[in-house]
Amino acid sequence: MRLPSLFMPAVLAISLLVAAPTAFGQASSALVSRHKTLRAFADDYWDFYQRENPESASFYGEYRYNDKLRDFSLAHWHRAEKDTALLLARAAALDVSGLPARDQLDKLLLVRTLSDKLEGLRLKTYEMPVDQFGGIQIALPQLVSSVPLDTVRHFQDYIARLNQVPKLFDQVIAVMRQGEKDGLMPPRYLLDMTVKQAQAIERPKGAANVFAEPAQRIPVTFSAADRKRLRMEIVRAVDAKVRPAYVKLEKFIAAEYAPNGRPEAGLWSLPNGDALYRFAIHMQTTSDLSPEQIHQLGLAQVADIEGQIAALAKAAGFADAKTFKASVHADPKLVPTSRQQILDQYQRYIAQMQPRLPQLFGLLPKADVIVKSLPAYMEKEGSTEYHQGTADGSRGGEVWVKTYDFKHQSMLENESTAYHEGIPGHHMQISIAQELPDIHPFHRALTEDYNAYIEGWALYAERLGKEVGFYQDPASDLGRLESEQLRAIRLVVDTGVHYKHWTRQQMIDYFNQYLGEAMESEVDRYIADPAQALGYKIGQLKILALRRHAQDQLGSTFDVRAFHDEILNAGPLPLDVLESRVNAWVASLSSAPVTVVVRRDGD
Repeated sequence: MRLPSLFMPAVLAISLLVAAPTAFGQASSALVSRHKTLRAFADDYWDFYQRENPESASFYGEYRYNDKLRDFSLAHWHRAEKDTALLLARAAALDVSGLPARDQLDKLLLVRTLSDKLEGLRLKTYEMPVDQFGGIQIALPQLVSSVPLDTVRHFQDYIARLNQVPKLFDQVIAVMRQGEKDGLMPPRYLLDMTVKQAQAIERPKGAANVFAEPAQRIPVTFSAADRKRLRMEIVRAVDAKVRPAYVKLEKFIAAEYAPNGRPEAGLWSLPNGDALYRFAIHMQTTSDLSPEQIHQLGLAQVADIEGQIAALAKAAGFADAKTFKASVHADPKLVPTSRQQILDQYQRYIAQMQPRLPQLFGLLPKADVIVKSLPAYMEKEGSTEYHQGTADGSRGGEVWVKTYDFKHQSMLENESTAYHEGIPGHHMQISIAQELPDIHPFHRALTEDYNAYIEGWALYAERLGKEVGFYQDPASDLGRLESEQLRAIRLVVDTGVHYKHWTRQQMIDYFNQYLGEAMESEVDRYIADPAQALGYKIGQLKILALRRHAQDQLGSTFDVRAFHDEILNAGPLPLDVLESRVNAWVASLSSAPVTVVVRRDGD
């Protein structure tokens, strides 16, 4: 939910994007003072963010709190609400008049993210911290692949965090108990899944445990004494602190918490379910669309994509879409023969896109991306995903591919997913955002806030492969369209379960109607993480609409590379701010004199 009185009016959101001074050499002392005040506040917010989220700070390459885990206590959440309100008041009072567009955008984003975080705290969204897709029990092992492990000090920081796990889990249990008192409970059947998931993480002992994996990566440049000590301390912390904490959490969920989980799948069944879902929609789509509007949009999108599949079937020589789909899905060549075959295919698709990027972009990322399998602790429930690197390049971007149970997978959508997760999707967009000059570090964390921009771009990027001549195989193009169809179906089933009181079986039946297979893990994801899946299609549709607008207004002078650069050159944004920014850019080009550029061969 938005707090309207704290937001800048829409007219101002547009005006901040017009030309303004870009340097302060000749500026008045008042402008210099305003700029310094804004930067000082942004510094304060970034420090606040890192203290509140030390694990995320490590992920973003900030290591001041590298030996800390977050404070999850009820007292902390109450304090965080007060601190966030104070920061919001300071942000809203910042005077940015006359400052460059970058500064004005910084204020807008700071006010907006603080407003949203405050509303989430007031709605007590933190009181349901455990689910099988993003709960604390599955998030914590990701430290293994995201923390720096290049110095003795960094290993000691990691060990310090392992020793804090019992305290963190005790705090999480206390918050869950408070959530139960407040009637904020996840569905019971999902909680049963988290117990099994936690057990799978906890059961391996000593060096075999996922949390002990860094003990195998201690640099040989360390002294023999340090290597022996660090290895011993890691294994001891895992067996004496981490695994017992997991056992305690498992027992609490199984014996006390899960039996009282809500019987209904949808948020509507909670005491403040309607407010929670509308807030989730606002956060995940950065829009004020109603659940009903999204549901109807989803129905229209599903029908449109069905028409595209029918046209593809006819072009491929089939009588209808049903026959075409059946033929493609029955092709044994789409069933992988090994994990490595899946990884090789992803690498090949990313590699073939790389030389085509200059046709689509002026801005290109410097960071490399690698492809690897999902970690064993999350490969059963997880899906292929992107993990961003650090801004300094010390850790590159990674596409984590689901290779588990490969004999029962299909490679039909691997091409579209490679473009989505790698380039020109997540890796390209996030790497460019990290590499932008003179952008304040707090922008790194906006990837958490502006899901519709992040996922909307990645879904839009799937189509770009088509524009540069890929998806030549009709089967692969069907994979692209079915991938997009999945995102359209999400609009229907997410609003169906959380707004229209659909059952889990109704969601599965709707999936089966269009994709012909039981998507039970997908359904469970939408139940566990309301509205998150809405951002993909809503963000993609906004970018497509902005592109059509730019093409209509600019005609023959439209340059797709310049358009894409304008989408990417300010980092993650709310969709309404992105729209204002692109519209201002189009207007500036529409009124500018036409410049004819003569290119020589080889330019």
